Amino acid sequence: MSKADKLGVSTSFARAQPVGVSSRRAAIAEATGAPTSGVVPPSEVPIEALAHNPFNLREDLTEIHELAHSLTVRGQLQPLAVATRMAFMEAHPGHTDGLGRAPYVVIDGNRRLAAAQQAGLRTMHIHVNDSLATSAADILESALIANVHRVDVAPMDQARALEQLVEVHGSQAQVAKRLGKTPAWVSQRLTLLHLTPELQDKVETGELKVEPARRIGRLPQEEQAAAAEETVNAVNPPRQRTRPATEAARPTARPAPDPAPTTPAPTTPAPRRITIVAESPETVADALTAHLTPDELKAVTELLLTRI
Repeated sequence: MSKADKLGVSTSFARAQPVGVSSRRAAIAEATGAPTSGVVPPSEVPIEALAHNPFNLREDLTEIHELAHSLTVRGQLQPLAVATRMAFMEAHPGHTDGLGRAPYVVIDGNRRLAAAQQAGLRTMHIHVNDSLATSAADILESALIANVHRVDVAPMDQARALEQLVEVHGSQAQVAKRLGKTPAWVSQRLTLLHLTPELQDKVETGELKVEPARRIGRLPQEEQAAAAEETVNAVNPPRQRTRPATEAARPTARPAPDPAPTTPAPTTPAPRRITIVAESPETVADALTAHLTPDELKAVTELLLTRI
């Protein structure tokens, strides 16, 4: 039986180009059946030859039904970025749980792999790049960069990934530089990790919106619950109690006629005081969004546009 048959992958594995292989790689290849660096990588493999990335920044591969439908109707338009199992095991000997015996680990494209599995596809196109598996930080960084502009990445997952990158690179400024973002962008997303566990859960469920959550994350934790409750109530005011139908139908005594109405003196509403920490334009926008109504925000926007 050929090596390609044992692996259950493309017969292009048989087109080997002999090169020097380290004893460590040879031992891993012998134990796992993974291809060595001395073979020409295939461009298409059976779906069972692919394992999900253990460092994937998404905790759950959610909302893949539409993607599965697209793969069924239109096919796969972009190959998955993968590393060989052997390269991954060399770099991460303690993070191989869940890989099974798949000879490739998906670095970028885990949602597409999950969607393809749901759609029942038998093969997928891949691009093999072992340099993506050099370190856990590189894999995490590659996954984050690939997803940073996608709206379906959960805010708390993004914040946790950024926290790990800060641990690896030493500072928020270095992480911002590597991601092509500003330090303020990184800082604002990391403030979500300063929230209490209860409020982090509310961010994940969507009960607490991300913009006010970042502002609340800058407060001492003992003040956060009250601030969050005020924010949630401002967005979703409690409904007024209505009388039951039986109570409404019950006859009531006719009240005595009111005295002649008097016109109340006009009152001026007390001005609201808003404190804004002007770290960046985004923090100003967060503060205004948390305190103003949509109509007030629209009015402020129109005033600002006339002054540019």
